[in-house]
Amino acid sequence: MPKFMNIAHRGASSYAPENTFAAYDKALELGVNHIEIDVQLTRDDHIVVIHDDTVDRTTDGQGRVADFTLAELRTMDAGSWFSAEYADECIRTLGDTMEHYKGRLHFHIEIKQREIAGGLARRTIDMARGYGLTDSVTITSFRKEWLEEAAAYDSTLPKGWLVPMGPAATWDDSVIEQSKELGLTQICPRADITTPDLVDRIRAEGFVVRCQGLYNEELMRHVVDVGADGATVNFPDKMSEYLRMKGIGQA
Repeated sequence: MPKFMNIAHRGASSYAPENTFAAYDKALELGVNHIEIDVQLTRDDHIVVIHDDTVDRTTDGQGRVADFTLAELRTMDAGSWFSAEYADECIRTLGDTMEHYKGRLHFHIEIKQREIAGGLARRTIDMARGYGLTDSVTITSFRKEWLEEAAAYDSTLPKGWLVPMGPAATWDDSVIEQSKELGLTQICPRADITTPDLVDRIRAEGFVVRCQGLYNEELMRHVVDVGADGATVNFPDKMSEYLRMKGIGQA
């Protein structure tokens, strides 16, 4: 039986502040070596790991990520919002993260930035190559434009389309044909719209089915039960426990 990709979403983000070393260390502690991280560009053109367009929710700063220099972002406390014990956590560059965890983690890198500029997908791929991580990186995005850039630049790294965009959006069958045209390897449907039929249809076209949007344990169990190949989850330990109960191995 194929193994399930149990991907710690922004690290083990139920237990430590998202997109920080603490969250990645927690994933490893829980026996999970696949993590999902988000990347954006700073004002001075560095690639940093952060989910939101602004720093407001996950740091003690305020403002758009793209309006700060890397030096300014590094001064921000990126952990205390979660718990005082994480006050020393900071915003990291993608390079910091790859250097620290290479050989220990598979990185599922979501190109998050809304503005389609700066060659962020190409530069992320270059960084994976530079750190010798081409066997340990998957590129994903909700935005087709980033996947187009990635696909035009590289034909070897696995790439996945997170679909559909927005919590109220519904499935569109054209995603499958568009993904084939782009040469993608994964289609990543939202958990609540994923059915056994959809999994079978996507997989029949040669794609890995990797779900996203697992906000609770019910959805976690659901994506396993409908036969998906993997998923991002904030509480990967609970996913591990459920997979063990079902007799399914982990990638």
